[in-house]
Amino acid sequence: MSVESTTAEPMTVVDPAGRQRHPRPRSVGVTAAVVLTALALPAVVDAYTISIASTALVLATLAMSAQLVTGVAGLPSLGQAAYLGVGAYTAALLANAGYTNGPTQLAAAALTGAAAAAVTAPLVLRTRGTTFLMVTFAVAEVGRTAASQWAAITGGDDGLHTPPVTVWPGTAPLRVDGYIYLYVLVCFLVLAALVALLLRTRLALVLRGAADHEPRLGALGHRVTAALTAGFLAAGAVAGAGGALLVAVNRYLSPADMGLDVSALALLAAAIGAGSMRGAVAGAVLVVAVRDLLGTDTGGHATAVLGAVFLLVAYRRPAQEWLRTRVQGGRR
Repeated sequence: MSVESTTAEPMTVVDPAGRQRHPRPRSVGVTAAVVLTALALPAVVDAYTISIASTALVLATLAMSAQLVTGVAGLPSLGQAAYLGVGAYTAALLANAGYTNGPTQLAAAALTGAAAAAVTAPLVLRTRGTTFLMVTFAVAEVGRTAASQWAAITGGDDGLHTPPVTVWPGTAPLRVDGYIYLYVLVCFLVLAALVALLLRTRLALVLRGAADHEPRLGALGHRVTAALTAGFLAAGAVAGAGGALLVAVNRYLSPADMGLDVSALALLAAAIGAGSMRGAVAGAVLVVAVRDLLGTDTGGHATAVLGAVFLLVAYRRPAQEWLRTRVQGGRR
C-alpha cells in the first residue's frame, strides 16, 4: 500500500491503493445542475418546503462531518452532534451578546467545534471499531447532559432563543425563510468546497489508507495518529459550522439538538453515501425528506421508515454477497 500525491496533473487524485481517479465531466455537470436548482428553489416552492430544505442543509453539513470520520477515516462515529452543539451554543451566545453577523458566528462555531474535537480526540482515537462508536456516543451524551445542566449559560432544557442573523454588519436581519435558506445554502456551498479541497490533500490519502489497513500504513512510516487527529479536528470544525447554521435556521437551540437521534441521522446519511461526500449530502436530503415530508403520508411512522432504511443500508453488502452466491450457485 502506498500513499502519494501527483503534481503533473493537479486534478488527479491517487488513492491509497495507487489507483488514479479523474473527475468526471458528467458528475461536475450534475453537481452544477443541482446547485442551480437549489438556488432557484425559493422561487418555486412554499415557505414550509423552504424551511425543510434549510433543515436538510444543516443535516447535510453534519453528514459531511460524519463522512470525514466514518467514510474517509473508517471510524464509525455517533458523536458528531456533540461538536454541532458546541458550535451552535457558540453562535447562540454570540447572537444574544449582540454579535449577530452570520459569517462571524460561522467562523467562531467552526473554531470551537475544532477545539472540542481536539479535547476529545486523545480519548476517542485510542479506540477503533465498535468501541469507537460507543465512546463517541458517550462523548455526545456527556455534552448533551452538560448543556442540560448548565442552565446559567445554555438555558438548560428550556433552551435559548436567538435574534436573526445578519449577512453583514449594518444590514437588515434575515427574517424571511427564503433569505435564510439562501444564506444557509451559500454557507453550505463554501463548506462543501473546503471539504472537497481537503479530500484532495495528502491528509485525505493517509486517512483513506488508515481506513484500509492502518498497521501497514504505520509500518510504512506514516504518522497515522497525527493524521487521524487532524481529520477528526476538521470534522469537528465542519460540525461546529453546522451548529451555527442550525441557529440561523431555527433561532432556537436546546440540548435536544445534541441528542443521539441527530448523530444517528448524520451517520445514516454518511452510510447511504457509501464513502462519497456527494452521496452523504444526498443521503441527508433523503433522510429529512422521509422524516419531514413523508412523515405525514405514513401516518406518523417516519421513524420506522428511517429505521428500515438504516437496516437496508447496513445489510446491503451482505445481501448483495448472498444474492451473488445464490446466482453463481444456480448457474452451476
